[in-house]
This record gives sequence, C-alpha cells and structure tokens, in this order.
Amino acid sequence: MRGPHNVWRLIRTGATMERTGAMKLVLDAFEAPRALRIVARTVVWPFRWLGYSGDPSMPPAPRALNALGPAYIKFGQVLSTRPDVVGDEMAQHLRVLQDKLPPFSMDRAKAAVEEELGLPVSDVFDTFSEPVAAASIAQVHHARLKDTGEEVAVKVLRPGVEKAFRKDIDAFYFAADMIELLLPSSRRLRPREVIAHFEAVVVGELDLRLEASSASEFEANTAKDEGFTLPQVKWPLSGRRVMTLGWAEGLPLGDNAALDAAGHDRAALGERVLQLFLSHALRDGFFHADMHQGNLKVAANGDIIAYDFGIMGHIDEYTRRVYAEILFGFIKRDYQRVAEVHFEAGYVPADRDVDEFARALRAVGEPIFGMDATHISMGRLLNYLFEVTERFGMETRTELILLQRTMVVVEGVARSLHAQINIWEVARPIVEDYIKGSIGPRAVASDLAKTARVLARFGPRLPGMVEMLLIRQSESVQVPPRASRMGRFLWLIAGAVLGAGAMALFFMID
Repeated sequence: MRGPHNVWRLIRTGATMERTGAMKLVLDAFEAPRALRIVARTVVWPFRWLGYSGDPSMPPAPRALNALGPAYIKFGQVLSTRPDVVGDEMAQHLRVLQDKLPPFSMDRAKAAVEEELGLPVSDVFDTFSEPVAAASIAQVHHARLKDTGEEVAVKVLRPGVEKAFRKDIDAFYFAADMIELLLPSSRRLRPREVIAHFEAVVVGELDLRLEASSASEFEANTAKDEGFTLPQVKWPLSGRRVMTLGWAEGLPLGDNAALDAAGHDRAALGERVLQLFLSHALRDGFFHADMHQGNLKVAANGDIIAYDFGIMGHIDEYTRRVYAEILFGFIKRDYQRVAEVHFEAGYVPADRDVDEFARALRAVGEPIFGMDATHISMGRLLNYLFEVTERFGMETRTELILLQRTMVVVEGVARSLHAQINIWEVARPIVEDYIKGSIGPRAVASDLAKTARVLARFGPRLPGMVEMLLIRQSESVQVPPRASRMGRFLWLIAGAVLGAGAMALFFMID
C-alpha cells in the first residue's frame, strides 16, 4: 500500500492547493520566506491542472482541504483554532471544516441506522431530522425516541470514510519515508511513529463503539466537575457505525456574538475551558483530545457541554507527573528543575550537560514571560522548547504528541473567547494542586501503598521466583556449590521476609 503510487497523491495535494488558490493564502498565513514562496509556486504550478477543483462556494483553504479528504480536514480543524498562527481571516475560513461540511443523503443515513440497529428508523424514532452537523468522519441527526419522547443525537459514519482515510494515511507514510530517506537528521523526530500514532487515533474514531465507551468513561471521571456536562450514551441504540446520545442544547462556543447576546461571561468561559482540560489531563490522565469550538456548546445555565468523543487522549501517571513538573517549572521560572526533570525522565541523553540545558531553557522562558498577556502562548513555548530539545538530542515523544496538540487547540479556543487571557495565571492553580497531590508526602505514601499491594500479591511467590533466578544464574556462571546453596538459602529468607513485610504493610495501610 505504501509504494511509489503515493507520489501521485502528494503531487495532487500540492496541485489542489494551487488550483483552489489556497497555496498563496497558506504561504502568506505562515509568513513563508520569499525564496520558499517562489520555489513552492514554481514546482507546483505545472501540475495545477491535476488538482481537485473542490466546492467553489467555500473559501480557498477549506475548499482545498475538503476536496483532499478526511485527514486533511482534520489538519484544517486544528489550524482553525489558532488565529495567532494563521491569522484571524484564515482561522475564520477554516472553521467551516468543524461541523459545516456537505452532508450525505438522508436515504443513506437511514439505511446505515437500520442496518446497524436491525430495526426500521420509524420503529425507533418519532422524528429523524435532516443533518444538523456534518464533519469529516460522520454527520449528526436530531431525533426523538419513540418509546420515551427523549430528544437524542444520532451520529452516523460517512459511507466509505474508512477507505478514504486509508488512502490519506498511506500517502502520509510514504511522505514520512521520503523525509527520512532524504533528510537523515529527521529520523530523530521519528516521523513514521508520529504517523502511526495519528493512525491509531483515527482508527479508533472510525469505530463508534469505542467512542461510546470513551464517552461513558469520560462522563464517570468528570461527574463532579462544576460547570461541565456531557450527553449520556444510549447503549442499546449504538453500534460500530451508529451512536446515539442525549441531545445537547446550547450555543456554539465559537459564536461570540450569540454568547454576548445571551449574557455569558466569555472571559470566564475561556478560563474554564483551559482549566478543565488541564484537570482532565493531569488528574485523570484521560482527556478530550478534539476540543475545538465545533465540539463545545454553552448551556443556558452557563455550563460547558462537550461532545464528539472520537479522539480521546490517555497518559500514564508517571508521564503526567513529568509533564506537570515541566509546566510548573516554567510557571515558577525554575529552569534548573525543568532541565533536571528532562534528564530524570530520560527525555534528554544522560551524556549532555544539565546546566547548559538549563541555560538554554532560560532563553526559552524569559522572553515569553516578558510579553504581555495577549502574547503569552503555550503554543509558542512548545515551539521554542522543541527547538532547544532538538539541539540536545531529545527524541520525539509520541505519547505526548496528542497532549501537546490538544493544549495548543484548547489555548486557541480560550484565546478566541478572551484575547487578553493570561495562560500561565489560569493554568497555575490547576498545576499547583496536582503537584501538591502527586509529588508531595501524600504521593509518597500513596506510591508506597501501591508498592505494598503489588508485593503482597506476589509475596508467596517471591522465594520461588528468586530461586529460579539464581538457578539460571548458576547455570550460566560457575560458582562453588556451597556458595550457590548458601546464596539461595539467604535469598529465600530475604524473599520470605520481604513478602511478609509487604503483606503486613498492606494491611496496616488498609
């Protein structure tokens, strides 16, 4: 699948950007150097006629991305939340990619629902509306349950979306291979692993049963979060290609005029969005990884409603602690500690100089803290941090890609609601609370309790495990028989004592 035929796909990508007029706009938005503009336009222009024309009614950039397919649309959705990167005009244009794409027909939607549920639509729903939102992967219909009268949202996958995404992913893999071949220095960034990570996320989004499961877990985790609600999953009416949830009534979070007219405090909403994301990521290690404006509403009472749970992020407890310490170090401007955390976590090779790394991090942080609130940006910090860690040999951490990408998106959402938001001041209480609970004395006691539980479970088996280890060692290394027997005897005693102590500690803690 990942052969040279994908060259055609990549050529067509550039040709489509040029044909739709998006190429110049994108280069302008990213403030590309004049030399790069000339090279890009010169190379692509002869192939212009090979590009897709797209929907002429759409602005150039979303027109090109929409014509190119689901993976490109996802990329555009991320950029739509970053007016500070692509400019206000481009960001506004790209927002049509979030939930205003051309829908597929009602007949095909109803056929998909009936095939998945095994029942006629009229037997399940009193009403089944035209699509109320159409995105890159699926579209949503507003319906009412026949037996209870409850209003629900019915999400249906686009026909053929799996095949379309496979084509895009194959082209991305091919591009990654070419980059590694032509630019050996890029291998440190592990582009193939980055694409593999993206592929895994997307594959999960294409099975709505997994999305329903994510929504259910997310709801359980956030049940006590003030000012935050989620629609409930209707399990009997959900499957691989169809998912039914409670209807979420509210104003789009991206419609500032409507929010103002309804009397909502946009500054408070912006702060809450950012703090909710950080709480979910640090406290739970399970967060909504697609928190753009198209997936968020504001209820009449001011609650933020999240939906579309196809992309969820997960980070383990140790990584959460590392990430929190890095953020906290920057907030406190303790660059030496940030450097030490990178080394302790193995993010930077041990043979590098920690003090030199700390000085480089200071050069990253100080200019940002010298800016006013409108220019302080986690996105900019991550950019600068990436440049510095590259010089010190840090490899791309694939487990953090989704977390970092979502932080950039959430920051964009928060800033679109309140341009003057001070990202660091809003983040500080959440990060500080997590640090107190995960790195202080309580965290040490909790870690010891977990260790004791594990040892208690394996305590009875420890002597045998140690003996087997010593037997294997004695088979590979010649030792005097007496010494070997004495060593095994001592290890047996130590294992028994350790197991007994672990069990005692376990019961004391409980």
